[in-house]
This record gives sequence, C-alpha cells and structure tokens, in this order.
Amino acid sequence: MLTPKQNLLEALKKDGHPECLPNTYTMCKTIGGDPCFKLIRGNRIRGTNSYDAWGTYIMFPDDAPAAVPLVTAENQVIKDICEWQKYVKVPDLIGKCSDGWETAIENEKAIDHEKYLTTVVMGTGIFEQLHMLMTFEDTLMNMLEEPEAMMELIDVICEYRLTYMKLICEHLHPDLIISHDDWGSKTSLFFSADTWRKLFKEPYRKLYDYLHSQNVIVMHHGDSFMEPIVEDMAEIGVDIWQGVLPTNNYKAISEKVGDKMLLMGGIDSVIDREDATEEEIRKETRRALTEYGELKGFWPGHTYGAMGTIYPHVEPIIIDEINKYNMERFGVAIS
Repeated sequence: MLTPKQNLLEALKKDGHPECLPNTYTMCKTIGGDPCFKLIRGNRIRGTNSYDAWGTYIMFPDDAPAAVPLVTAENQVIKDICEWQKYVKVPDLIGKCSDGWETAIENEKAIDHEKYLTTVVMGTGIFEQLHMLMTFEDTLMNMLEEPEAMMELIDVICEYRLTYMKLICEHLHPDLIISHDDWGSKTSLFFSADTWRKLFKEPYRKLYDYLHSQNVIVMHHGDSFMEPIVEDMAEIGVDIWQGVLPTNNYKAISEKVGDKMLLMGGIDSVIDREDATEEEIRKETRRALTEYGELKGFWPGHTYGAMGTIYPHVEPIIIDEINKYNMERFGVAIS
C-alpha cells in the first residue's frame, strides 16, 4: 500500500496511479516555528488587538475562530495610492529573519518524510496584502482608476513574497507550500478575469516558477469562486487549487484542467458548526464524493487553507467518510 504522501504524488502525475482519492490534509505535516511567520503573524494572539509588521490593525476576539484585519478609511495604511511609497514600510525579512531557524529546522527533521509532505503555510497573498493596506473599496477602485500605481505596489509585494519563499526554501526545503490569496466571493470574482490577468497573473507566475525551480509543489489556496481563471492558474504553475467551493462548476473545471491541476475541496464548510451532527457531516461529505468522485483531479476535503476544522469534531468524521468511500470504491483507504 502507498503512503499518504506517495498516493498524493501519484495523483499529481498526469499518468499517475493513485490507489484511491487523497483524503483532506492527511498527507501533510506543517513545519512550525519559522521566524518569517513569527515576524508577520506573531502579533495574532487571541484576546488582543494589535498592529502587524505592515501597520495593519488586527483584531482577535476571544470568541473568534481566527484573527481578522480591521481596515477603515481612518486607519488604512495607504491614504493615497499615487503616493504609496510615502506610506508603505515593507517588513525587512532579510534583516530580521535571516537567523533564528533552528527550531523550524528541527521541526522539519522530526517529520516522517516517507509518509508525509513537509508543508509550509504562507498566508496573505498579493491581493490580500493590498486590501490590508487600504480599504477593500479603495483597493478595487484603485485597480480601475490608478492601475500603474497599483502595479508598482503589486511588484513590491511580489518581491517581498519572493524573498519570503526564498528564505523558506533555503532553510526548510519543504515539499509543498500552501500559498494563500482569495480572488473572489462565494459566487463571483472580485474583479474581471481580464483585470486579474493584467495585474496578478505574471507576478504569480514569477513566484510559482521560483517554487518549481526548488522542486516545491504549489498549492494555491482560494476558497472562492475562481472558475473563470482556472486555465490561467494551471498555466502559471498552480499544481493544486485548494479550496474549491461547490459553487464552482466542478465538472466544467475538471474537464478544462483536471489533468493539469488537482482540485481540492468540494465539501461545503456549512457543516463546520458546533451543533453539526455526525449524520449531517457525513451526508455533505458523501454528497461531494458522489457528485465529484469520478472527475479528473478531484481531491476531497474541506475548503480551509490549513489543516483542521474550526470545530474539532468535524474533521475526523470527514476523514472517516472519505475512507469509507475509498474502501467501497477502491478497496483501500489511505489516511
């Protein structure tokens, strides 16, 4: 029997032979403790409000599942996009994160490399960084009214993110990086596909070309509607689109890119609730498996951009239901 890692690697191959469907994140182990993460997101402590390394106000209420930025017209970092250089102070990753990797390196060594893919989660992609520096409305309006200034800022954020990736790869040599950037709502892109192509396509090609040069698998997290640009995503080097909501047309996407890019998701996060019953969780998981299980590239899982569900009882039931499906269909369950 293949290990979870081997099964996923087979699924990634165009002519691979996985023994069954990959099962959520069961083949991934996160490498914790890197200094870049501490610098960029270390301020996110439950029960506190603070400013991050870019100057964005971050709230993390005691009862919230995660920290959230609060960007208003009054507190936004960039007051005028045409003078963005005046306001933006890019975190000094080289100066502050070149040392202090010992803990992360030891964590990476402790992972069973035969069984698991060593994984790094990189939150806050280029678009997300833009709307953490200015209000969401200003971000979208500036794309239309000041595209040259926005492109300058995008290039700076891209270089910052490339530096981040280089530090990760040079010190930890991960198998897989989960690169976050949500480009849409549940039912539509936030901007036209052409606008995405003009502003974001080439910067992301640059980032993902680098990761492939380091033999890193590119998992792009976007739990949103991104159906109009799936062929572009495959073209620029996304190996796995993680977070495919069921509001996307899974069948149409699979027909376009299922042999080029794995499509992880399909299970509606509406079941991740404190009061969700086992029956309800299994029903939604089985629905996704029944509807998408035979499609090219389908990888069943919840749509969050990291391991685990908000309510801990939910994920084990999802994993078990996928195992049951795999046993019924393939005679083997790998998780």
